Amino acid sequence: MGKYIVMKRYLVFLTFLITVNAGSAMAERLTIITSVANIRSGPDSKSDILWKVEKYYPIFVIKKSKSWYYFRDFEDDRGWVNKTLVGNVPAVITKKDICNIRSGPSTKEKILFSVEKGIPFKVLEHKGRWLHVEHTDGDRGWIYDALVW
Repeated sequence: MGKYIVMKRYLVFLTFLITVNAGSAMAERLTIITSVANIRSGPDSKSDILWKVEKYYPIFVIKKSKSWYYFRDFEDDRGWVNKTLVGNVPAVITKKDICNIRSGPSTKEKILFSVEKGIPFKVLEHKGRWLHVEHTDGDRGWIYDALVW
């Protein structure tokens, strides 16, 4: 009888682990790879356009439905995007009101330009907690990782 209870607990625990891992395996961070993407209210091209995003906009995929991804973004807004508009490109988006983009990976480096919240960048390299980034217009620089999602 004691072996049965231990086995039952083991099976419940194993089922829990499989369920948790299956959910996290499905969730993935991807990036918009086209110049502009329509974010829709449902998984088809006839659904309402909720908003538009530009290239390098990062998303966190929650669910897949045929050729559509349901996702959340850095502000926890949610919508659907066609999978042909998305790729596996390292990208970030600014999450602070004003973010300085610098010439090198240090606060002692020159500020090249500043951007507001919601500007997406492709990540070119990491150096410690600093990211070398590029905007879709070609502007490049370094940003501290605490300023981005």
